[in-house]
Amino acid sequence: MKFPAPAARQRSPAARLAALLLALSCLGASAAHLAVEIQPRFRSAPLVFDAATNTTAAGQKISVTRLDFLLSNIALRRADGSWLSPPDWFAFLSAREGRTSFRLEGIPAGRYDRLRFNIGVPEKENHANPGGLPATHPLNPNVNGLHWSWQGGYVFLAIEGDWLKPDGRPSGYSYHVATDRLLMSVELPVALDLATDRALRLALHVDQIFSSKHAIKISDDTTSTHSRPEDRLAGQLRENLERAFTVETIGGLPATTLAGRTNGRPAKPLVAAAATPYRFTFSGFFPQPALPLDNPLTVEGVELGRRLFHDPLLSINQSQSCASCHQAGHGFTDALKFSVGAEGRAGTRNAMPLHNLAWKNSFFWDGRAATLRQQVLEPIQNPVELHESLTNVVAKLAATGRAGRPLPAARTNANDGAHGVARPTTNYPSLFTRAFGTPDISADRIARALEQFLLTQVSHHSKFDRSLAGEVELTAEEKRGFELFNTEYDPRHEQFGADCFHCHGGPLFQSQGFANNGLDLEARDAGRHDVTKRPGDFGKFSVPSLRNIALTAPYMHDGRFATLEQVIEHYSTGVKRSATLDPNLAKHPDGGLRLNAADQRALVAFLKTLTDARFQTNLSADAKK
Repeated sequence: MKFPAPAARQRSPAARLAALLLALSCLGASAAHLAVEIQPRFRSAPLVFDAATNTTAAGQKISVTRLDFLLSNIALRRADGSWLSPPDWFAFLSAREGRTSFRLEGIPAGRYDRLRFNIGVPEKENHANPGGLPATHPLNPNVNGLHWSWQGGYVFLAIEGDWLKPDGRPSGYSYHVATDRLLMSVELPVALDLATDRALRLALHVDQIFSSKHAIKISDDTTSTHSRPEDRLAGQLRENLERAFTVETIGGLPATTLAGRTNGRPAKPLVAAAATPYRFTFSGFFPQPALPLDNPLTVEGVELGRRLFHDPLLSINQSQSCASCHQAGHGFTDALKFSVGAEGRAGTRNAMPLHNLAWKNSFFWDGRAATLRQQVLEPIQNPVELHESLTNVVAKLAATGRAGRPLPAARTNANDGAHGVARPTTNYPSLFTRAFGTPDISADRIARALEQFLLTQVSHHSKFDRSLAGEVELTAEEKRGFELFNTEYDPRHEQFGADCFHCHGGPLFQSQGFANNGLDLEARDAGRHDVTKRPGDFGKFSVPSLRNIALTAPYMHDGRFATLEQVIEHYSTGVKRSATLDPNLAKHPDGGLRLNAADQRALVAFLKTLTDARFQTNLSADAKK
């Protein structure tokens, strides 16, 4: 099994647009800015997400739980009939998550009478390797979650949700429109006078996705489409989508929108002048990560973070470190259903693995921390975990640099396993100086150091990765597991895969979203709902990476499954049809996929190829002592 080597990095679209704007300025053209918003509607009213209260033209009640799409090739027509199009322009919109707008900068002043754009990605970009795209580029798979992964290419539009069967029982639908032949084109009349900055609001009429040209009625045979050549439904969706947009309003650009263009300067980096840049490496198949610009990785910063991560001074009684619950030998978990804190109290959720965090945009099972820097301080202060105040931690670390100042005695905690802790001897003020330029210790600097250490824990050297490089070959059973993992369950087209990749696709084997995977009819833990308070998020949890999954038992947010075999059996026969069950599971038969024993064994065999033994060894507490 071999895949094409990652392509060379592409020139930044922002750089190309800057070149265009420079050329325009040389010609003396004045420029304006156009803010474009696309609002989802259903029968002219704002679309209500997550509730099966929307009635289609076929009389069916449906919900929409996902509405994500890519735009490209935007163009404005001048009064003389010529078209203006910024080069290499793309946008990603995610309506449920509130990402509904984009801005066009530096448009030559003038009158324009038509707007045109594509839903989807042109053939060249659709078949290019996205690995070199900048971290914030709309086509970066880590930004949009719409790349087909190992199959190549993008999903142009994904709309998912539930529909009510005639007997009132809910089921799921998942419509993904993709492939070069289904690139969609939208053209709308506008009356834009760009003598000044303007705002344009479009409506996407979701009801018309099901009816504008073709009447689409969901049934057990039409719960999904993945745009294969013989798939008639995908073509119908394409033609409906092209007719589903209208212009709502054209107006002045709000001052808040203009302010966002000039006030978004990143914070000044905090780094010692003599610090050594850290060589951050990862697989060529991985997308570019969005590393923090104000906390550049350095050898000194990473080393400081490593020592802090393994130091029991961060706990209230010097009995426990971060590494106590995140041990390298267990894939940065602790092999317990619920971790036990410094004072012997057990938590309520399973310890999460801590590798490849540079590619995550939220943290904890419920996503309550938006950044890793925010996340690392919470366990220190949590009364069930390390239960220490940041003020005391700062004082204890500062005391390590004072001659004759006695340090608190450290105790070994049974949960530390192979990573037993000892009385600290590190001179922390000296290490903070090396990393940040002065001996000052603060909660912010502690968080920066821990962030640096954890960002560098990259797992990309498993047997699976080595098979991509041609160094080893997977067994027949492992290859069968990989095939099952990446194949739809779509009996209508004689596809009988395990459908794992919808939530765990791509080289990272994770997604950025949150999902209810059918553990209970009524969730005992509200999960993401505790953060968003949205009813549609009840019982949803972060979708974790499957890398090193063989090391991180027990499984799920509550540690209910002891083995990988039990996990696979859950998806085969144990899925509960709860109210917020992910549509990609809800579209399947009641209970699950009914995989036979051989296919279940093959899936487990493949998952075991994701173990990175080198990663496991290199991250032991004593690796760099």
